[in-house]
Amino acid sequence: MLPPILETIEAAGVPRQAITILIATGIHRPNEGEELVELVGEEIARAYRCVNHFSQREEECRYIGDTRDGIPLYINKTYLDADLKILTGLVEPHFWAGFSGGRKAILPGVSSVKTMRHMHSYAMIEKCMANCGLLEGNVFHEAGLEVAERVGADFLVNATVDEEKRPTGIFAGHYDKAHREAARQCEAATALTIDEPADLAILSGGGYPLDKTFYQAAKPITVAWLALKKGGQSLIVTECSEGLGSPDFVKLLKMARSPAHLLELLAQPDFFLVDQWCAQTMARMQLENRIAVKASGVDAAELRRIGYEPVGDPQAWLDAKLAELGPKAKIVAAPDGPYVYARIRQS
Repeated sequence: MLPPILETIEAAGVPRQAITILIATGIHRPNEGEELVELVGEEIARAYRCVNHFSQREEECRYIGDTRDGIPLYINKTYLDADLKILTGLVEPHFWAGFSGGRKAILPGVSSVKTMRHMHSYAMIEKCMANCGLLEGNVFHEAGLEVAERVGADFLVNATVDEEKRPTGIFAGHYDKAHREAARQCEAATALTIDEPADLAILSGGGYPLDKTFYQAAKPITVAWLALKKGGQSLIVTECSEGLGSPDFVKLLKMARSPAHLLELLAQPDFFLVDQWCAQTMARMQLENRIAVKASGVDAAELRRIGYEPVGDPQAWLDAKLAELGPKAKIVAAPDGPYVYARIRQS
């Protein structure tokens, strides 16, 4: 995606040294070294100024006022000071923003943690929990559009991909209109419509790199939650080669005695850790469904301690579960895991 964009900009007379590629990390760690090369390509990483957004560096962000709902906006200075702002990104189903891409390059992409502690607050996540695949009436999406309008975005290039990461569409133009077109195509390709809530859902973690940590299992767990009846059962098969996840995520899991206790901690007004949204999402779903996990990189005792049923042999577990549920059980299977989302057909 980047090469033709950069070629077009330079062909219009903009010198290469005036171009900055700002990596919209949101509140996550920076992409450096081999990760940066994997993200933008070796030639671009070598030839252009590539800068990571650091959400926790106050000196790199500027306060520009509050949103209509009173959320303070601190945005990356490099982005604010640019004469030409082009957003790029991948459009796929997203837990509570509806779809990724579009305005998310700015909020949370280049926003300060001071802003994101409001956007990722306990109250906001509770409000947006069932928003996967929804844009209309979605307060998270609407806040992103408000910020994009405030700080400006001159052009957008977004892509949709299939399960093999092959491009299925390139959408360019206005940051909202082009993104909505991409979201429509993404919805057509990824929405898993079922007639009624299921008794059992079986999902993968999506394969590398989406299943490197248990933190990322929030995606298939959410898909299962959307498909299941209350009290239903899911089986998540994921690798987790790098273990549970970030230090903040692990800290949260160790602090809590149970999913309910974790939600109590997060509901406290002054409590905030960067990755709490993920722990909150998973805990909420643990209270409503039973979740079994096959994760090669996480010890069975650790999974049990944080409230999941560890699985050694997925096939043996599935055979036993099918025998228990009987022939009339409603079952959903999604080998593509986080690349799809479930919705119940409206009568």
